[in-house]
Amino acid sequence: MKKVGFILTIVFSVFFSSCNTKKQNSKDSVSLTPTIESPYFGQNPPGLIPEIFAPGIISMSGRSEMGVSFSPDLDEIYFTVQKEYGVPADIYFSKLEDKKWTPFKKSNFTKGKKTGEMEPNVSYDGNKIYFTAYNADFTDTSIWYVNRLNNGWSDAIKIDSPFNEDEVMTSTVAKNGDIFYTNLSKKFRTYYSPNMNGKYPKNLEAEIEFGDHAFISPSQDYLIVDSRNREDKNQKADLYVYFKKKDGSWSKPINLGITVNSTFDETVATVTPDGKYLIFSRRTEGDELNLYWVSTEVISKLKMAYFKKEQ
Repeated sequence: MKKVGFILTIVFSVFFSSCNTKKQNSKDSVSLTPTIESPYFGQNPPGLIPEIFAPGIISMSGRSEMGVSFSPDLDEIYFTVQKEYGVPADIYFSKLEDKKWTPFKKSNFTKGKKTGEMEPNVSYDGNKIYFTAYNADFTDTSIWYVNRLNNGWSDAIKIDSPFNEDEVMTSTVAKNGDIFYTNLSKKFRTYYSPNMNGKYPKNLEAEIEFGDHAFISPSQDYLIVDSRNREDKNQKADLYVYFKKKDGSWSKPINLGITVNSTFDETVATVTPDGKYLIFSRRTEGDELNLYWVSTEVISKLKMAYFKKEQ
């Protein structure tokens, strides 16, 4: 266990590697622009070129952000923040109330049972949030969830499944409840567990060539991952998409291209519930992970080109 914990410490440190030289406000609540009616914080929507997401509001210098998830009605946002290098991450949230976003607050879903919480994923019916939780020494990395109550969320529950016997992270849930996740214990491969009447008894490897930190689309017609670009001499991480073929298998990995993938690392992509925007983290020149967003037309164009070529 100590060896696994040491490896995971390195993984998380590299994954978040930022914020070791900059200071930032350590309060659990952050003020927002007072009047923003838009579900996307008053921003002009991006086109085919990624733009930084909510700069100065969510994407901020001196910290790293990743793993964004909105409620189905786009009136709640949950995302991961790591404030200092080597320190476990937290999930922060805000709600759109009376046409104003409330100040960000720390979720603290596990109420101290786990030190680190990250990578929230709101279910498509809005009744659950799945997330990764782990100990202060980065051991027992597993997938938990909370149920929506009238005035908030239930106590956190660790999913009772064989996959939580491994070290796992980055859960993403399809509309039918199937869970895709990264299995750290099995060489960082993408695995999935079919929803069987609310239970997850199976632990299956996704039949893809490579990639982790997966995002599965609602209908499971595409899967987005990140991976080191083997054709790049700097071996930076790029985003790739797999499309589901007619026979049920996955296509070859398709790089999202130079308009999305920069000379920096791109990682942990998600798609907004309205299907319009891809949000991901980019490691910038300051070595911080900040959020970027781009139109999902980039995926639609690649999908059209792929299936046209396959005809």
